[in-house]
Formats: sequence, C-alpha cells, structure tokens
Amino acid sequence: MATNNPYTSYVPYQVVETDQTNIRAILLRYVRNWPWFLVSVAVALGGAYVYLLYQQPIYRTQASLLIKDEKKGAADAGELMKQLDIFGQQKLVDNEIEILKSYTLMNKIVGDLNLDVKFFEPTTFGKREVYGDVPIKFIIEQPKPELYKEKLTISFPENNIVRINDHNYPVNQSVETPYGRLRFFASRPIIKGEQQFIAQVSPRAQTVESYLKNLKTETTSKQSTVILLTLEDAVPAKGEAILNRLIDEYNSAAVEDKNKTAANTLKFLEERLGLVSGELQNVEKNVAQYKTSQGITDLSAQAQSFLQTVQQNDAQLSEVNIKLGAIDDVDRYINSRSSERTGAPSTAGLNDPVLLGLITKVSELELERERLARTTSEQNPMLQTLESQIKSIKSNIRENVQTTKAILTTSKNQLTATNRKMEGVIRSIPQKERSLIDISRQQAIKNDQYTFLLQKREETAVSYASTIADSRTVDAARSSNEPVKPVGKMIFALFGLVGLVIPVGVMAGKDAMNNRVMRRTDVEELTNVPILGEVVKSKDADRLIMAPQNRSVISEQIRTIRTNLQFLKAASDSQVLLFTSSISGEGKSFVSLNLGASLALVDRPTVILEMDLRKPKLREALGMQNGVGISNYLIGECTLDEALQPIPGYDNYFLMPSGPIPPNPSELLSSPRLEQMMNELRERFSYVLVDSPPIGLVTDAQLIAPFADTTMYMVRHDVTPKHYLKMIDTLYKEQRFQKLNIILNGVGEGEAYYYSYSYGYYGEDEKKKLN
Repeated sequence: MATNNPYTSYVPYQVVETDQTNIRAILLRYVRNWPWFLVSVAVALGGAYVYLLYQQPIYRTQASLLIKDEKKGAADAGELMKQLDIFGQQKLVDNEIEILKSYTLMNKIVGDLNLDVKFFEPTTFGKREVYGDVPIKFIIEQPKPELYKEKLTISFPENNIVRINDHNYPVNQSVETPYGRLRFFASRPIIKGEQQFIAQVSPRAQTVESYLKNLKTETTSKQSTVILLTLEDAVPAKGEAILNRLIDEYNSAAVEDKNKTAANTLKFLEERLGLVSGELQNVEKNVAQYKTSQGITDLSAQAQSFLQTVQQNDAQLSEVNIKLGAIDDVDRYINSRSSERTGAPSTAGLNDPVLLGLITKVSELELERERLARTTSEQNPMLQTLESQIKSIKSNIRENVQTTKAILTTSKNQLTATNRKMEGVIRSIPQKERSLIDISRQQAIKNDQYTFLLQKREETAVSYASTIADSRTVDAARSSNEPVKPVGKMIFALFGLVGLVIPVGVMAGKDAMNNRVMRRTDVEELTNVPILGEVVKSKDADRLIMAPQNRSVISEQIRTIRTNLQFLKAASDSQVLLFTSSISGEGKSFVSLNLGASLALVDRPTVILEMDLRKPKLREALGMQNGVGISNYLIGECTLDEALQPIPGYDNYFLMPSGPIPPNPSELLSSPRLEQMMNELRERFSYVLVDSPPIGLVTDAQLIAPFADTTMYMVRHDVTPKHYLKMIDTLYKEQRFQKLNIILNGVGEGEAYYYSYSYGYYGEDEKKKLN
C-alpha cells in the first residue's frame, strides 16, 4: 500500500551488517585493552600461587577388601576350610559395605586412634596438621564446652611439663583444666623448648560423622566382590592408619559374630560331657564292685549276645535323646524374645540339611538386624524387611521342628519298646548274669554318650579355632604421592579465568552504568530514524581536514555521506542541509564544515552558515576573523555579499559567519529576512549548510527547520545521552524536520577498526589517526 509520508519513503543509505559489526566491535574493544587483561591475569595467577601456598594439601588414601560372597562372585575357599567352617555364612556385598560404614566401627576407630584431637604445627604459610610425631597425647575424661570452642596452644617450657594456653600441667597425671579434666601422656621423652603445637578438639560424634562422610566405599565393578575404600585426609599416615584399622576391626567383628554359635555349642557340649562323665564313672565303679562281690569274671555267650543287642539299641536311644535335646534347644531359641537371646542354638547331633540351613539363615539375619539396629531406628524400611524375613523363616523352622520332634519321638518309643522286650528275655538269664548285664548295659550307654559328645566337642573346637573372616585384604592402605586437593592446574585455571572476567566485568559494568550512546545498535533499538552515515573518532576535532589527496577513513566516510545526499536531494537545484544535535559537543561544526569542503571539492558551490548565534565555532576552527555576518544581515545592516567570506584553499566554498552575538537570537531568527536570506543563498549556491544550535537546549533549530530540505541530526558515541534518542524519534514521527536523518559521529575503538578493515587499502599512517 502506498504512503504519502515523505519521511518514511527512504531507508538508511549506509547499510552495515549490524550483528557482525557489533560482535567484531565488542571483541576488538577488548583486544585494544589487552594491557589491562594482561595485568589482571598476572595478578590473578599470583593470587592463585599465594592461595596454594596457604592451603593445606589433601591426599587420597585407598585400600581394597575382597568379600567371599557366594551370591555374588563367590571366592573359592579350600575344601578343608569348608569342612571345618561348619558355622560359615554367606555374605551380601551391599550389607558388608553398610557394616564398613557403620557408626559403631568408626566410633571405635576414632577412640582407639584418638582422632577427635587434631594437632597442628605453625608454618610460614599457615598451620599444617601433623600425626604420629607429637610428643604428647591426652585423654578427655570430663570435657567442658570450652574445650570444643577454643584452640589449645601447646608448648613445653620444662621437661615433662606441658603448657596449655598459659597454664602449666604435669605429664602422666589427670589434671583439672579450664577445659575439663584431662590426662596428658608423653609418647616420647619431652625436651624443654620443643616445637609448639596447636590442638583442636572436636566432639566425638561430630568427628565420627565427619570421617563417615569422607569415607567412600564402592565395589570395583558390578560383578566384583572387591570393595574399594577411599579416604581423603591432610596427613597420609593418618588416612592409612584409619583404613587399616577399619579393615582389622571389620574382620574382628566378623570373626566374633561367627564364633558366637560355636561358643554356645561348646558350652552345651561341655555341660553334657561333665554330666555324662560323672554318670559313667559311677556306672564303671558299680560294675567293678559287683564283679568283685559276686566273683564273676565273664558272662556266658548267651548273656553276651543279649548284652550286645541291648547296647546297640541303647546307643540308638541315646542318640535320639541327644537330638531331642537339640530340637528342644532350637524350639526355645525360636520362641524366645530377641532381647533374651544370647546366640544361635546348639545343633549338635542334628543332620537335617533343611533345618540346619534355616537355622543358619535366621542366625545370619539376626546378626544383620543387630548391626543395623545400632545405627538406624525401628522405622527403617530395611530393618522392617529383615524382621519380616526373620518371622517367615522362624515359621518354617517351627514346622520343621514339630515334624522332626514327631519323628524322633516315634523312634524313641520304638526303641523303648524294643528295650522292654529285651528286658523280658534277659530275665530268663540267671540272676547274677542278669544283674551284671543290667550294670554293663548302663556302662555301655554312658560310654557311647560320652564318646559321641567327645567327637562333637572336638569337631566344634576345631571349627572354632579355625574360624577366619569371610574377607581378605587385597591392597593395604596406600596414599597418593601428590595431593588431590587443591588441584594446582584447576586453581590456576579458575584464577586465570577470574582475571579475564574482571576486566570484562568492569567494562560491562561501565557500559551498564553509562547512559550514553556507545554503539550503532543503541540508536537502532530506540529510534526509527534512518542513519545516513557514520564518522569515526578523530584527534583533529573541529578542524577542516578534507583535502583532494586525503585518503583517510574519515575522509572516505565524509565522501560516503556526500554521495548519499543525492538520494535526499529536493526537486530544486539547490539543497539546504540543517545540522543540529541534542546537546553541545556532538560534532555538528566538524561534520558540516568537512562535508561542505567535500562538496566544494567536486565543484559544487557551497556555503556554510554559522547560525549558532549563541556560541559560534566555525570561524574559530577555520582561523578566520569575525566581521559582519548573519546577525548583521538579519537586522538589515549588510548585504549578502558583504557577509560572505571565501574559505582559503577551497574554490566554491564560502562561510557566512554569525556576526556579532545578538542579545535575542530566537527573536532575530523569527525575522522575515531569514527567508529572504535563504532564498538568495539558494539562487547562488548548490548546497547551503546550516550549523545550528542543539535542539535539546534552545529552539533556534526549529525556527530554521521550515527553510531546510534535509536535517542532519548528530549523535555522538559516548556523548549523546540515550534518553535523547526518544526525543529524536518523536521529532521524526511528528515530522517537525524535513527528511530527518542521523549521522553517528565519534565512532570509536572496535567500530573504528571495522572501517579501517573495510577500507583496508589505506596505509598505516591513516589508520594511526584513529583513536
């Protein structure tokens, strides 16, 4: 759809790839400030070096432990150990990891190694922790809160005397201090004047939790049963001592748990052996006495046969009774409360693999629940799961016990009936032989019981003595040679990055705080006014630099603006260009003066009007004397020819100075002679350039605007406030100026280099003129 708005019918004449230019400008701006980046990075790297000097290095200590887990990559034990280890249990690696990380084990280690007391020695670069080379250690008997709040300075003023924060205390005695009751021990002879130490005491629970948090336990792979223990500490020797002690305590606890069942079985067998031994002695004594009193040396063949038969039956009956006793023991264990149990029941004489497997499983779960209950609450899901499993297995054991007891009871009844039958037969034997058979029979029964119990006791004792932990140390604790924290390369990289970011942040912060136009995008985002051209920053501000042989970047940019003027040319042969700005100092005089010179160089009769009647600058920049001028013409004191002055060195280029500064410039510009002056100038010159005052300060430019064909609004980088751009956009939309265009002046740093790059055929001398 066509539009009749003459101010929107054209587009910016100098097209620049804005995004590419801005990226290059931003980057090159930082490149131009490379000394600041170099200094900042150097200072940051120096800070990193000092930081590393004052940081306590941390070393990594690792150890590995093999868990013999049949459920997950079982380790093959020797057949002899398998036979002897009758109380062995299968282990889950995940459960063993939880045991290794249990509070109970770490609490014992902290207490044994006295880890809740840390010793430090002062150095040039701060204090450093020491371990093992401290002449004293102390036990905290009755601590006070002050003990955990203050650091204790330890020195040795005399032999066997310890000085703690200005108080002397004897060694190897329990003493009362401001920090509680402490006992100091000398780990070696104390020498007067030894090195001073600093002690820091932490609460036991806090120390245990910190080491548990620092301890990492994980399997080396998904299919492996090797657990890798990792601990990071400032002192490698201490880390190694902790991991080695942790493995030792874990193995000791495992052996202790395994020996509970064996110990209970041994206790049961010893009690039974003591009872049977006494009974056997009495029976043997009775046999000897009876033979002596009756003069019997041997039994008849028939009696001997009956006696052997009865002995075999009695041996079977005795074995059944022992099994029933073991079953009763198992039944009491299953039905007892968890708080009343002292260990797994004795299984001596029982050979049912299903029952033995269930008892082993429930004993294992009981021990696992006991371990877990030490560190978790009763509402823990794992603990509740274990309880459910224990109840289920106990139910199966009860059913098995009832079945086994019924079978054993039936066997006992059958054997008892056989005994009664044999006793009836024995009654037919003569009285003396019958009595001897009875006594010998009792002797055989007790002897079989005693032999059976001795065999089981030896088996249990061998298993008890050969009990080993279900784990093996693969690698003892070993520390890294180099510290893992802080990582020197990473620290230097981070500090170097900070050194790079600081100058960028300072520049970005400066830009954020700056409310002035800094780049082309600032103008494009806040206004729709076309940008006619850009002029880079020059050291020769407010000076005429256009010359026929000048091939500098600024000269080419002025020529570009001159070329773009043909797209703004009015229907008449002459063109009036009005130059204005928002505030003073935006380069109106410099750009208008050099643009006029550029037009004169191509044989265009050009005149520039110094119509900033309040603060004229053109004649001063050209080094010309002030005489009659515009103010004189407007009040009718001179003619146009009298006011015009040729500019030296340029043909067809004239200056009409402002003349004497009037007291009322705005009223003078409202005179009808202004229109007459403009008409006369149009007749004599192809281009009339008007250097007017800033529009943001006075209204002079708006009074001249009706006589101008095109308005050049100056916006200078790092000078023009951004909020004035909205005013420019309003003037453009309200059409207060004819063909309003913006010229970006004073483009600096990266933007300037962009133009040097674009016009790369210029010499280095021209490039050096840019700031």
